Amino acid sequence: MIFESLSERLQATFKKLRGHGKLTEDDVNEAMRDVRMALLEADVNFKVVKDFIKRVKERAIGQEVLETLTPAQAVIKIVDDELTELMGGMQSRINMSPEPPTIIMMVGLQGAGKTTSAGKLALTLRKQGKHPIMVADDIYRPAAVKQLEVLGGQIKVPVFSMPDGTDAVTIAKSSLEFARSHAADVIIIDTAGRLHINEELMQELKNIKSEVHPHEILLVVDAMTGQDAVNVAQSFNDALGVDGVVLTKMDGDARGGAALSVKAVTGCPIKFVGMGEKLEALEPFYPDRMASRILGMGDVLSLIEKAQTIYDAEEAKKMEQKFRKDEFTLDDFLNQLQQVRKMGSFEQILGMIPGMGNLKKQLGDVDIDLNGKEIKHVEAIIRSMTPKERADISIINGSRRKRIAQGSGTRVQDVNKLLKQFAEMKKMIKKMKKMSGGGGGGFLSRFRPPFKH
Repeated sequence: MIFESLSERLQATFKKLRGHGKLTEDDVNEAMRDVRMALLEADVNFKVVKDFIKRVKERAIGQEVLETLTPAQAVIKIVDDELTELMGGMQSRINMSPEPPTIIMMVGLQGAGKTTSAGKLALTLRKQGKHPIMVADDIYRPAAVKQLEVLGGQIKVPVFSMPDGTDAVTIAKSSLEFARSHAADVIIIDTAGRLHINEELMQELKNIKSEVHPHEILLVVDAMTGQDAVNVAQSFNDALGVDGVVLTKMDGDARGGAALSVKAVTGCPIKFVGMGEKLEALEPFYPDRMASRILGMGDVLSLIEKAQTIYDAEEAKKMEQKFRKDEFTLDDFLNQLQQVRKMGSFEQILGMIPGMGNLKKQLGDVDIDLNGKEIKHVEAIIRSMTPKERADISIINGSRRKRIAQGSGTRVQDVNKLLKQFAEMKKMIKKMKKMSGGGGGGFLSRFRPPFKH
């Protein structure tokens, strides 16, 4: 995961600080050397690191820190504050026009994820009650128009396109009338990119900007490209005046320097981050929450918001009734599993819980990726059962187990383990019901995939 190495280095540094009852200036200087190296290794811009360390040291060496009862905590708080400020301080939202439609222009290099990000943004806005349209304005990349139309079909958002040979400025301008006829209040223009920055690309984008006067220009950059992402942001901002950045592939194995450098170097706030390939995997960027996650302090607010997006009050009520009447079946279990999977990998969820970020390493080789093959095997086993078997596992004898294993592409041992775990889970729900007089909402936390080959 992004920032994993940086997070580990910083947490190790602060652990050493906590070992000191009282801090000296030398203690702080040594800690700042470690922080400086950690940031540079995370590919954070050199000047940004230099200024960051200077600000932290100025505050940390002050008497109010060195003389406190918990000086290490005070230093961590300062680093948390400065990291938050470095990434923009407050969440930066999209500038919505008071007079619709709001025009959003997506720009960036080819391969950064511009078209997919346009679809993700359209879905996000639609869920907020907006009525967006998308404009297929990439006239150079083969199949770019088709890709946007497929995305539009998946998220039920209209896509405006024009015949081959139409220039990009005409397409952008013509989309305004299309938006009016479709009562759209947001226009998302997916512009063309290049493999590198050139004058032709910038001039076309300038022409589109001068013709449609976008309220928001969002630059899409690939977080995996490190410092190059910051350089790209600087070039686009100089040419167009970028209003915000969308950092994609933030779930990848990148060092994270772009997220920490882009605001400080360019002045452009990060507005969204792409945390996966799914169309729902676009998240607003909160500098304070990201700083907390980097420092191992979790991100409970984001976890709650994720849970709320998948929480169905009516469904939860039905599930509680099933718990009370002891009618919880494998169908219900599968439904709950799919709900939790929407929140992302278990590793991501753990990273949002204070103090739990490193738990995955402590668990050794136990794979608890909710999107991994083990969980998919669990789903395959359950789907290979008949409705009667899913409703009552007691009827599943030896021959049925063999048939289920063959149908799901797993082993009989795997089927046995799943059935045993499910039986234990039902017992646990009964116990929880007796203790609390209610349902057993946290049952999934006890579940472990039965497959380790």
